Amino acid sequence: MSEKTAYNVAVVGATGAVGQKIMKILEEKKFPLNKLKLLSSKNSAGKELTFAGKTIIVEEAKPESFEGIDIALFSAGGSVSKQLAPEAVKRGAVVVDNTSAYRMDENVPLVVPEVNAEDIKEHKGIIANPNCSTIQMVAGLKPIKDHFGLSRVIVSTYQAVSGAGAKAVAELEHQAKQYLNNEEMEANILPAGSDKKHYPIAFNALPQIDLFQDNGYTFEEMKMINETKKIMHEPNLSVAATCVRLPFFTSHAESVYIEVEKDGVTVQDIWRTFENAEGIILQDDPSTQTYPTPLSSANKEEVFVGRVRKDLDNDKGFHLWIVSDNLLKGAAWNTVQIAQTLVKNNWL
Repeated sequence: MSEKTAYNVAVVGATGAVGQKIMKILEEKKFPLNKLKLLSSKNSAGKELTFAGKTIIVEEAKPESFEGIDIALFSAGGSVSKQLAPEAVKRGAVVVDNTSAYRMDENVPLVVPEVNAEDIKEHKGIIANPNCSTIQMVAGLKPIKDHFGLSRVIVSTYQAVSGAGAKAVAELEHQAKQYLNNEEMEANILPAGSDKKHYPIAFNALPQIDLFQDNGYTFEEMKMINETKKIMHEPNLSVAATCVRLPFFTSHAESVYIEVEKDGVTVQDIWRTFENAEGIILQDDPSTQTYPTPLSSANKEEVFVGRVRKDLDNDKGFHLWIVSDNLLKGAAWNTVQIAQTLVKNNWL
């Protein structure tokens, strides 16, 4: 067990969008740092980044980069994590991985601290950060499950383009200009960069995020289904997902239908659970048109919930609207929260 009060932390993928957010949060939250090491691909090595008023030169991520590192925060793609996370662990670091590389590994905890923080202490060197759309949904589902039980979840997502990376954001901007100038829109990235066809996202909706699987669901949809069951320790929970990309930049929105196990639950009961839930902000007043939107939740750490309604045909059914910043709670903030929990509980 460690008795340290300050830690040597490495950020892998420091020049990327999530890496930059992680750095910003580490600084804002005054994470107990002894030393911060910034790592990236060979192409980005040598860049200078500022942290807490000091300039840090980005280094190429190599196995030996993790000598003396206590906590390594990875956000540089699954192949990098597969290659370097075990090397970091071998050198004594605890890895918090923000890719899909280890999420469904039975030996790796998959954690949203408000939902299953206790799983962290079972780690064997690697802790996985869930998919962005999964994080905000399970944060909303947890208080409901605890108070009323949960038997079924059906989610349709409305996901921001930033979830597909900086190039997708740039492509949306370019396509919007082309469309407004009556030019043909060029599409090279979405719905999935490695797929055969690409479609414009500007002024459009794409019912495909990531590649299709043999069962007709996309990889993104299967991530939501499988990760939700793992995080909530509910292997038999009925979960279905349809994931859609929409032409806005930040924050994912989700329409979630749930069925509770307890009889006689009211909308007011659901409201009360959210009002007392960690990391959740309830914004729900139809009389004043109060509900969360992607724009209103951008650059905020919390998960926002609104439009709570009882289903008209099923007394145990409810509809929710859940929105959160996909780069903050959906990635960088959840990653740092896991690191904070490791340190606070001395679970390194």
